[in-house]
Amino acid sequence: MYRPTLLVLSVVAFTTGAQADPLPPDATYRPLPTQPFSEVKRMDEQQKAEVMKRQAALLNERYDLSDRPQPGAMMSGGRKAVQGGVRVKLGGGMSWDRLAGLSAEEIRDRDLLPQGFRPLPHVKQATGGQVFPQGQIDAIARLEQRDLRRFDVDLDLPDHLTPEFPPPIFLTTHPELGDVSRGQVLSLRNFYEIMNGIITPVQMEGLRLLLTPFPQEEFNQTEDRKVAEPSMGVACLDCHTNFHTNAAFHLTPDVRPQSARFRLDTTSLRGMFNQQIHGSKRSLRSVEDFTEFEQRTAYFNGDHVSATRKGVHLPDRPNQVAMMAQMQNIIDFPPAPKLDVTGRLIPEKATAQELAGERIFNGKGRCAECHTPPHFLDDRMHDLKLERFYKVGKTVNDQVALPDGPIKTFTLRGIKDSPPYLHDGRLPTLADTVEFFNLVLGLKLTQQEKDALVAYMLTL
Repeated sequence: MYRPTLLVLSVVAFTTGAQADPLPPDATYRPLPTQPFSEVKRMDEQQKAEVMKRQAALLNERYDLSDRPQPGAMMSGGRKAVQGGVRVKLGGGMSWDRLAGLSAEEIRDRDLLPQGFRPLPHVKQATGGQVFPQGQIDAIARLEQRDLRRFDVDLDLPDHLTPEFPPPIFLTTHPELGDVSRGQVLSLRNFYEIMNGIITPVQMEGLRLLLTPFPQEEFNQTEDRKVAEPSMGVACLDCHTNFHTNAAFHLTPDVRPQSARFRLDTTSLRGMFNQQIHGSKRSLRSVEDFTEFEQRTAYFNGDHVSATRKGVHLPDRPNQVAMMAQMQNIIDFPPAPKLDVTGRLIPEKATAQELAGERIFNGKGRCAECHTPPHFLDDRMHDLKLERFYKVGKTVNDQVALPDGPIKTFTLRGIKDSPPYLHDGRLPTLADTVEFFNLVLGLKLTQQEKDALVAYMLTL
């Protein structure tokens, strides 16, 4: 039987006697810091190199992190190549075909599930919190003189395996304009000039609020912050840069204890207008509910008590939340010129390989059972029961591998723009996702069929 008190003890084992902010083994609420900020900062900085080295070793053991672009495939802004090839490493002389031929029980009992298919720990699981990519840190420092740089950790993924930065912005209200971002990162300093005359006053106010930093556990004026100087916190669009994703991540607020919480990648806000389920676990049924609730969840590690103590932002439902939702609901997917209005490929514009991939997507691959065209999602939650393939309870970098449980379906429209994949970013490329689902769903795809599926998803 799963006993949180026993499993989470490993969280403090890494730096026993020197951990800056250990959590008690059965913590539900976030504890108050027990040491002066200066001492916590000193120890965190002292440990940082070793923390990053340990995470780098894990990533290199699991993945091929080399820069290998997919020939001819660029992200929607045209400034960054899509990475190609399967990056998850196989062990023990195993091949993907041989692995797919084994039963889940054989894979579990022989411990053959690739490490890259298992839950991916936060770079510093015992602490958690939001971690931003360098591009976002630099942009906000330049535009707003606000520091998103943590002194205890950095983003652990190489830049070429993250989304294009800054990402383009497409509006449902002005599809004829294409990218309205002008190649810039939206901030409080420039949003009015960029959007004036394009969006309504209500949407403009919603955008202002989405760009306004509010208190957040690791960044505001608290003794447990992880930035050198106290700040107002972070903004919604610090993670969802230009309403997309920048590969920032944190820990899900919806699970306890700390060691059981899974890494949560920032999702894109594109196509929000057609999504009716929000949050990987919470199943909030409107973007308004999500906007309100997020102020106490992602911002404060899911602890409303901590949020109240630190100055939680309580947006007014009709006069603020509704306007924030209005702005989010006009963010469109990037153009997909090979798709018709029903989300099907236009034969005259698609290659034979892409058309074959579409047939597999809707048939043998079983992709469309959850990712239904034209928006390629079903507004449901699904449990893949990946724990069939591995023994639960193993601790890796302070995270205990436990069943993921039901996770919401994410849209595949514009999917080439959103690496890494799965809710915790454990899959670096689209080829990795094909291998993952080929195994988990028992599809028995050939290599030709796998390649066709990737080619098809690049058209979405």
